[in-house]
Amino acid sequence: MSDTSPAAKLDTTVAHPARRYNYWLGGKDNFAADRISGDQVATVFPTVKRAAQENRRFLRRAVGFLAGEVGIRQFLDIGTGLPTADNTHEVAQRIAPESRIVYVDNDPLVMSHARALLTSSPEGRSAYIERDLREPESILNAPELHATLDLRQPVGLTLVAILHFVRDFEDPYGVVGRLVAALPSGSYITMSHGTYDGLPAETVAKLEETNAASGGLSRPRSLGEFTRFFTGLDLVEPGVVPIGHWRPESGSTPPEPIDICMYGAVARIP
Repeated sequence: MSDTSPAAKLDTTVAHPARRYNYWLGGKDNFAADRISGDQVATVFPTVKRAAQENRRFLRRAVGFLAGEVGIRQFLDIGTGLPTADNTHEVAQRIAPESRIVYVDNDPLVMSHARALLTSSPEGRSAYIERDLREPESILNAPELHATLDLRQPVGLTLVAILHFVRDFEDPYGVVGRLVAALPSGSYITMSHGTYDGLPAETVAKLEETNAASGGLSRPRSLGEFTRFFTGLDLVEPGVVPIGHWRPESGSTPPEPIDICMYGAVARIP
């Protein structure tokens, strides 16, 4: 009999984006390969840990906007990552306890921790699916999704710091298009994405060397390439901007874009 437990499918010898991200955020749910890869990136791009923190802040502001100002009560969070502070359901349910959230990730360690730690409010509901963004139909057809979300009602789809792990030959625009097509009018999509825009050529070359050494984990994209994901959608003000500049909290000073190297935006599905 084969072992199908999360531990059986977990390869600790290869860096995984979710666990490397956890390391940058100061978490303990990572392995040597993740820390080595994370340190290699940090050697070339020393502000990467701050970038990870700013990305979480962007998620918090975007979900807060959707739950508070727009009234979204359902969220599909793909590329969940390991649980940390201000997860999607926590932000949404602080505003509307009845909110429902489905988390999706392809790392069995993430799903194991999610089931243990991401506890919904009594009024709401949360579910967890181990699927891969690159196979959107497997997400959309999952029984757990339909048991939790009503796809006839608006949904807040979040793809935060995940699309840069979908390389060009894996059809990232088609993947997003199929997810968007499955959601009703009045839904919203929140995305953030790594970029090399503004970095010196020497730094880009070193980052690409590090990326190649890690198996080509990521494919950063330019402003134009990222904006293309929103074709046919209605961008929410201020549009596509560095994540620190998307509706910053009152009194805060947004970080320099070159220190974060990540774009973000929220858009309505017409």
